[in-house]
Amino acid sequence: MDAAIIGIGMTTIEKNKIACNYADLAWEAVNKALADASITIDDIDNVITTSSDFWDGRTISCMAVGDACALRHKNCSAVEGDGTFGAAYGLSRTLSGDYKTTLVTAHSKGSESISSIITNAAFDPIYERSLGLDMISASAIQAKQYMNVTGTTSEQLALVSCKNHKNAKDNPYAQLPMDITVNDVLNSEMIAEPLHKLDCSPVSDGCCAIIIANADFVKKVKAKPVWIKGVAFCSDAYFMGDRDLTKTIALENAAKKAYVMAGITNPENEIDIAEIYDAFTYQELMWIEGLGLAEYGNAGKLLEKGIFNRDGKLPVNPSGGLLSGHPVIAAGLYRIAEIVLQIREEAGARQVNAKRGIAHGVNGICGQSHCVWILDKEK
Repeated sequence: MDAAIIGIGMTTIEKNKIACNYADLAWEAVNKALADASITIDDIDNVITTSSDFWDGRTISCMAVGDACALRHKNCSAVEGDGTFGAAYGLSRTLSGDYKTTLVTAHSKGSESISSIITNAAFDPIYERSLGLDMISASAIQAKQYMNVTGTTSEQLALVSCKNHKNAKDNPYAQLPMDITVNDVLNSEMIAEPLHKLDCSPVSDGCCAIIIANADFVKKVKAKPVWIKGVAFCSDAYFMGDRDLTKTIALENAAKKAYVMAGITNPENEIDIAEIYDAFTYQELMWIEGLGLAEYGNAGKLLEKGIFNRDGKLPVNPSGGLLSGHPVIAAGLYRIAEIVLQIREEAGARQVNAKRGIAHGVNGICGQSHCVWILDKEK
């Protein structure tokens, strides 16, 4: 796979960026990405915007950031969903041979949205929506089933929150850096049993941009390329009742395909770092297992041993993850950007020893769809 990420740009993730509209966020992220790649907007010949009409509160939401993304007189397209999926579309365009560079953006302002109403609309309008389910209550159902089957404990879930919020203290982009204990998590407000407030990611605003380039263009610029070795995504059934919520088959399938592309046969030993979509604490453990980085039902035990700490054998979410700032839609693109910083050894105080890493994104309720990226220092 002859394409690399040559530039990234992130805004800080905040509870409420009241001084910025969507275009302001995109303008900041795009210009940071261009500066990071040491190129100008004239070098970009293809733009992918990632947004959601529901979260933005307008139809054709991508048009609101068009000028800020400099898509005037350029080929452009829009993706609705997590930024990793938008980036996958951008990668396919770059690899098609028709474009040398692709700018991918993803933005969200959760502060201007009502999550429960928006995510309730994701459910079937005939059978499920009237039940009042939303992302949090549905995830609580999945968490309870996963815990019952695997024996994963509330204390192990709480450790995920403690780890990630502590990691965020060294991330200048994070929204919720703090030191907390297992008891703090377990004593925080119960949102939907078994999920406490500190088991859940916060409402957030933010925007991220990345620039993907083909191998020929990479040779012409001064940027530090991070090579894309494998990308795959997979979806599961729409109705929750048609899935085994205790397992994540879609993620397993996507991960296996990405590993084959990247030539990886033993991910536990061949992956140095993972940035995982931890919208809730239990999901970090489930997704770790789905990615083949731990045996099924064993992630909580490995977490207790410190395996996934920043100084552990396999650091997971050294950035602080989504528990420390969750700009919906942009979340997965932030994960990609964080892996790029780590591989380039530009992650500052949150730096780990990493030459190859995984970035992961999710669409849909309870992990209906997953996108997996394998990034590497070497071509």
